[in-house]
Amino acid sequence: MESRHTIISENRTYWTGRASGYSEVNRAELATGQRQKWSRCLHEELSRQIPGRSSGPLRVLDVGTGPGFFAILLCELGCDVTAIDLTPAMLEEAKKNAGELAGRIRFMEMNAEALEFENASFDAVINRNMIWNLPHPEKAYSEWVRVLRPGGLLLNFDANWYAYLFDDEARAAYCQDRINSAERGVGDQNIGENFDVMEDIARRVPLSRIRRPEWDLAALDSLGLSAEADRQVWERVWSEEEKLNFASTPLFMVRAVKAQ
Repeated sequence: MESRHTIISENRTYWTGRASGYSEVNRAELATGQRQKWSRCLHEELSRQIPGRSSGPLRVLDVGTGPGFFAILLCELGCDVTAIDLTPAMLEEAKKNAGELAGRIRFMEMNAEALEFENASFDAVINRNMIWNLPHPEKAYSEWVRVLRPGGLLLNFDANWYAYLFDDEARAAYCQDRINSAERGVGDQNIGENFDVMEDIARRVPLSRIRRPEWDLAALDSLGLSAEADRQVWERVWSEEEKLNFASTPLFMVRAVKAQ
């Protein structure tokens, strides 16, 4: 079996090279209506589970913060934010993107599968487009649940990004997305720096070939959480370009609550 450390090292190298380009994507989100869409979504989800808190700001962990998009929005919502990432270059981009808010966010280099926090440290754990490329995603979920306080909220936004590598029907739909994007004159967001390298990693991590969010719900259920999936969350938060680019891989949200 391939060493977990090999994939982690390759992930760090890949995302170090992507840091600047990926940061541009986040800055575009922050400069457009995506900022308001995502902020509204996060506010609604946090308020739904933890309404009317009066004992101070919510302690939120942003796992795999990348260039800091979620960390910035959560800070603007008044949360006490800790943002972690495996890649120092991403954390540097996140600090720059946060601007004056950077001093209010704790940015830390850390492995999502081996958190360095005490049990029950956070009211909420949130991430986007990250768990799919981990070598041991079940270990990550276990760690996130461990640091979540009783009654706390876990939110995971993700998709079956690389199913097309293993399924002919998914491949055909993926290729149709590329055709539709080109015909509409929309920039293809599936073509990035060293895309072949990411595909190689995706072939070797477990979640690329597993049907989700069904797997996530089962994994969280095994950890004792009450979990549900919102398969239409993409309608709330994606831009029209994203809807065209990723029609065959719609974003889902997994929402889970830790027992009291």
